Order: sequence, then structure tokens, then C-alpha cells
Amino acid sequence: MVIGNAGGGKSTMCRALSAAHALPYFAIDKIQWKPNWVQTPKSEFVASHEAWLSQERWLIDGYGSWESVERRMDMADTIVFVDHPIWIHYWWATKRQVKSLFRGRPDGPDGCPMFPVTIRLFKMMWWLHREMRPKLLAAIEAHRGHARIIHIRSPKELAEFAANPR
Repeated sequence: MVIGNAGGGKSTMCRALSAAHALPYFAIDKIQWKPNWVQTPKSEFVASHEAWLSQERWLIDGYGSWESVERRMDMADTIVFVDHPIWIHYWWATKRQVKSLFRGRPDGPDGCPMFPVTIRLFKMMWWLHREMRPKLLAAIEAHRGHARIIHIRSPKELAEFAANPR
């Protein structure tokens, strides 16, 4: 599984991992949101998430509900945590939001324009950094021994891992 704050390069890295290891790649955003940023009903989200997890091999990127994060951690053989300094996440997310005005975001949820939710995204990023990051770090540490942990802390580490996923 791959997890981390928005704007960290996770999707790009996941495409490289998927290709390098012939893994089916799934993005949580694709099942979490319906067009116009309407949240998917919980039962529908859980059914889609469980269908992904039931596959022999998978690569899942994103958060979703905390229950879904825990479920993935319990089933993952590898947990990749993309954890740059927060300013890098903000900078990269800002660039992505501006680019979405001209190119859309093909890896984003269907029917969900990115730019109109920029302020909401930035607030969510701060909340994830301040509130969820410590909880996530503790949960990841609790899975050490059960899963291989890869903690990516810089763009350099991200680029090296994406170029040579081990």
C-alpha cells in the first residue's frame, strides 16, 4: 500500500511500481468520490475496496476512511509512506492544481474538477499533517515485522525509489 499527504508524488510513483512489478494499481480517490465531489456511500466504498483487497496482488494508493487504511495495513506486505516536509506537499499540490486548469487530472476522480476545491484541499492537507500523520506513523510502526516499511522523506528518496523500486 502507498499512503501519504496530497501532492507528494504518490500517483506518479505508483505508476512506476505498477509497471515494474506488474501490480494492478488502484487509487482510493477513484472510489471515494462521485462526480462533483459527492462522497461515495460507505457501503459502496467498502464493497469496491474489499474487491481490490480480495485480489491476489494489488497496489492501492490513498487514504479513504481510517478503517480502510487499517484494513490495507493488515493485508499489505509492504507499506510505502510518502512523508515529505509539509511545504513540499503544498508546493507540489499547488503546481498540480494550477496544471489541472489546463490539462485536468486524469488520475483524479471522474467528474471532479480539481481547481475549485483547492482551498478545501489545502485545509485537508494541514489536517492530515497535524492530526493524522502521528496516528499513521504509530499504525505503520505497529505493522513493522508484519509488513515491509518504506518511509520516503524527501523528493530525492522518492525519485530513487520510483526509478529502482526494490
